[in-house]
Amino acid sequence: MIPLLEYSVTARRISPDESRANCKESELILDTALAGRRDAFNPAELFLASIAACMLKGIERVAPMLQFSFRGVTVRLHGIRQDKPPKMLRVDYEITVETDEPDRRLELLHENIRKFGTISNTVAAACILEGKIIRK
Repeated sequence: MIPLLEYSVTARRISPDESRANCKESELILDTALAGRRDAFNPAELFLASIAACMLKGIERVAPMLQFSFRGVTVRLHGIRQDKPPKMLRVDYEITVETDEPDRRLELLHENIRKFGTISNTVAAACILEGKIIRK
C-alpha cells in the first residue's frame, strides 16, 4: 500500500483586518478584512496561487524526467466566482515557458503538468480548469 501524504496549516485571527497562516517555518498574512487589504492574498487569490504553485512545482518535478530545458516560467490565472451560492465556476490559466524546446515537447510538458498536479486535479474535479502553455 502506498503511504498517504499529509499536510497541516494553522490559521488564526489577529484582528478584524488580519489573519495569519503558519506552516513549517513560514507565515502568511491573510486578507480576511471585510474591506479587503492590498498587502495580502484573499481566499480566492490564495486558491489561484495554490494552483499556480502546483503547476510550477509540477514543472520542477517533470522537467528533469523529460530532459526538458527551460530558462523561466510564468503562470497567470484568472478565476470567475459566482455570488449565490458563492463558489468558483472556472479558472483559466496561461503558462509561459522560456524555452527552445520544440512545440510537441512543450505540449508534453503541459500534459504532464495537468496529469500529475495534486491541486490542479482537485480543482479540475470541482470546476472548469482550462488553459494553455505558450513559449516566450
